[in-house]
Amino acid sequence: MIYEVRQTRRFSRQYKKLHDNIAADVDAAVEKIAENPDVGDRKKGDLAQLLVFKFRSQGQLYLLGYTLEQEVRLIYLEAVGPHENFYRDLKREI
Repeated sequence: MIYEVRQTRRFSRQYKKLHDNIAADVDAAVEKIAENPDVGDRKKGDLAQLLVFKFRSQGQLYLLGYTLEQEVRLIYLEAVGPHENFYRDLKREI
């Protein structure tokens, strides 16, 4: 069963700044996550609640961070962006 997906304000701001080609790849990644939320890697330490799905777009590695609420079958998209400084920026905002 597919999970319901919701965007945080941070994610929607980052998504709006993406080029159309990259946004299409993000949409495909979100569909994969909605079908199987365990596809991402769980982080440790400060970001222990976060799961991260890695994908390539335009020859560059992008990360999609999300949190999961199993009881209500809900996925919150937290952040998206290139690998460079992804975790540093996310720690700063959380």
